[in-house]
Amino acid sequence: MSSAAVPLRVLCVHGYRQNSSSFREKTGALRKLLRKQVELVFINAPHQVPPISSAQVQEKSASDEDQRGWWFSDSQARSFDARQQCESSLGLEESVEAVRMAVKDQGPFDGILGFSQGAALVAMICALQERKQEPVFNFRFAVLVAGFRSACAQHQHFYENLEITLPSLHVFGQEDKVIPEQMSRDLLPTFPRAHVLTHPGGHFVPAGSAHRPVYQEFLKLFQQ
Repeated sequence: MSSAAVPLRVLCVHGYRQNSSSFREKTGALRKLLRKQVELVFINAPHQVPPISSAQVQEKSASDEDQRGWWFSDSQARSFDARQQCESSLGLEESVEAVRMAVKDQGPFDGILGFSQGAALVAMICALQERKQEPVFNFRFAVLVAGFRSACAQHQHFYENLEITLPSLHVFGQEDKVIPEQMSRDLLPTFPRAHVLTHPGGHFVPAGSAHRPVYQEFLKLFQQ
């Protein structure tokens, strides 16, 4: 890669109870690690999430006041739990539309990156692209950090009878208590071309020097 190479543009999809600003803050180390290779563009989920009481949170920042999510597994409570079995969800269509509009208004993008619930949404976006159901989606790669298969019955069509050929990098922590490693691994059969990066930590986007080669080698596949 030459120093004059144009950075890859990557659309970033935050996790549940995050927003574009808080996710940008939490990926500061990743942005620094890959600053010569990628430009990360962050978007907001369309749905506001009822805030957790201050007694339940050890650290709060201004961005905590604007907590957002991509869909709710409990439609009445407007809450989400990745393990919650549900027949139907609330809000996914609006979130697909939000990604669609981001691509139209801020694209083109080379890739898409998602974290936690955002990574689960990215998997669904990849399925729509694979089936050519959304012409505006034309990503060349996907990065899914702490991704998982939605437990909602309404979403199972995204995984059934489908192999997603889009190159993907799946990142998960062996000590993740929010999205356990096995939940992330359960998504891998849908992505036969998956690259995998495991780390010994928990529920975060790893960006240490030990992880740099895996990210860089994957991204080099898409650089001119």
